[in-house]
Amino acid sequence: MIERLFIPGPAGPLEGLLEYDRGVRLRRTAPHPIGSVSPSLAAVVCHPHPSFGGTMHNKVVFRAAKAALQAGAAVLRFNFRGVGKSRGAYADGIGEREDVRAALDYLQSRFPEARLCLIGFSFGAWVGLAVGAGDARVAALVGLGIPIATSDMGFLRGVTKSKLFVQGTLDEFGPADQMQCFFASLDEPKQIHWVQDTDHFFTGKLEEVQTTIREFMEGVPGKA
Repeated sequence: MIERLFIPGPAGPLEGLLEYDRGVRLRRTAPHPIGSVSPSLAAVVCHPHPSFGGTMHNKVVFRAAKAALQAGAAVLRFNFRGVGKSRGAYADGIGEREDVRAALDYLQSRFPEARLCLIGFSFGAWVGLAVGAGDARVAALVGLGIPIATSDMGFLRGVTKSKLFVQGTLDEFGPADQMQCFFASLDEPKQIHWVQDTDHFFTGKLEEVQTTIREFMEGVPGKA
C-alpha cells in the first residue's frame, strides 16, 4: 500500500509517502478497524539537503525506504519544509528537526504498536539522527553518507541504541579516515558498512546499500 498524504507540521503541512505491506509480515490487531494493519517496525526516512535538490524522491532515500519495507516495516518518507508541496521555508536544520519529530509523531499515531526506526541520508542523517538519538520511541538509527567533514555528529556519542552507518569509501563529504575515527568514538551496539569505490551518492552501488539496510532492519526487534 502507498498513501500520499500530508503530515501536520510545525510550519504547515508536510508532504509525505507512507508505504506498508499487507502481506504475511503484518498482523491484524483487534482494536483497529477492519482492513488496518499493525507492523512490528515503522521507519521514518529523511532526505538530503533541500538547498541542493534533496527530496523524498532521491534515489538513496528511495532505496532505503524499499529496504525497510522489505524488512517488514511501515515506511514514511516526507519532504522537509519548503520542499515539494511541503509548506514553510528552509530553517538551517533547526526547523527541520521539528519536521522529523512531527513525522515520528504521525508514524506512531498510525502504528502505535510498532517500534520506530530513523533512517537519514546526508543532511537527513545529520538532522534525523539527532532527533532519533534523543527520542525514547526510536529503537534503531541508520545513517547513510554521514557528512562528517561538514557537520557536527557529536550528538551520537554516548548513544546506546542500535546503529548502522553505510559510507562510500570515496565519499567527499565523509572521508574514510574521519568517518572511521568518528565511528571508533561511538558506543556499542554499532555497525559500519563500507561501500567500496563509490561516492557520497553511492553511484553504481545502490543495490548493495539496499541489501545492507534490509539485513540490519531484519535484526531490529519489534515490540512484544
